[in-house]
Amino acid sequence: MITVISRIFQFGLKNFRRNGWLSMATMAIMTVALFVFGSLIIFGVITDRAAASIQDKIDISVYFNTNTSEDQILNIQQSLEGLSEVQSVSYISRDQALAIFKQNHASDATVSQAINELDTNPLEASLNIKAKDPSQYAAIAQYLSSPDITQYLDGQPSYYNNQTVIERLAKIVKTVETGGFVVALLLALIAGLVAFNTIRLAIYSNREEIGVMRVVGASNALVRGPYVVEGVLCGAISTVVSLILIAPMLYFVSPYLDVFIPGLSIFRYFYVHLLQFFLYELLFGVVIGGLSSFIAVRRYLRN
Repeated sequence: MITVISRIFQFGLKNFRRNGWLSMATMAIMTVALFVFGSLIIFGVITDRAAASIQDKIDISVYFNTNTSEDQILNIQQSLEGLSEVQSVSYISRDQALAIFKQNHASDATVSQAINELDTNPLEASLNIKAKDPSQYAAIAQYLSSPDITQYLDGQPSYYNNQTVIERLAKIVKTVETGGFVVALLLALIAGLVAFNTIRLAIYSNREEIGVMRVVGASNALVRGPYVVEGVLCGAISTVVSLILIAPMLYFVSPYLDVFIPGLSIFRYFYVHLLQFFLYELLFGVVIGGLSSFIAVRRYLRN
């Protein structure tokens, strides 16, 4: 068994060196496939962060009449936090609202003077509500429409003013997530088919040698093994090359992505998770190379 395995690896390395141009062509195709695969992983990270960034900007604000007590507001906050659709509820008191207003208009002397001349605080307390998913804001708004809550509110929840925007953002998030999965599936399938046919061409070019091996009594494992080793070797080398190509691309696009998605830093994410990326791509490359070679030789041996 050890002798057979040793010969398989020796013949596999020999085939890899001997089939120089075909090996390079195979690695070129597999590098493209792995580059696409790695790019799809990056694309998934970007879409996840973009979706999270969009969702973070969506909320519902409700304002309470000035005669509503803090205990009543806190009771409503507690009831909202008990809803399965709600992610968080933040309470802004009248004093906090006034402090925020003064801070935002500190550079406007007219507004600051007008606020200082008021005897009472004209601002209202409010609750800012974030849902776990943008599609759940309608249910939260419906809950806030109950008479037990509306009697304390000044006007309708902000959801009804921004309903169209929220629904569009929810659809965008869903479309991006679904589209990314479909694109990843299609490109992975295309990459696998291209790599399979390229490796099959390499096996076809050595059909006479395979025929001789079968005539002299070589087992199917001995015939198939070297090509599987060659495919795995091509996958491993292509993994390294694809990561070398992805790194500078991410380095250059990272500043532009940070403008649209603050705090993303995609190049830093890639650097921190480099080992994880390498293992994913290595597994993908080895599976494409090894499995494609195995199936191609098996088909040829059956003919």
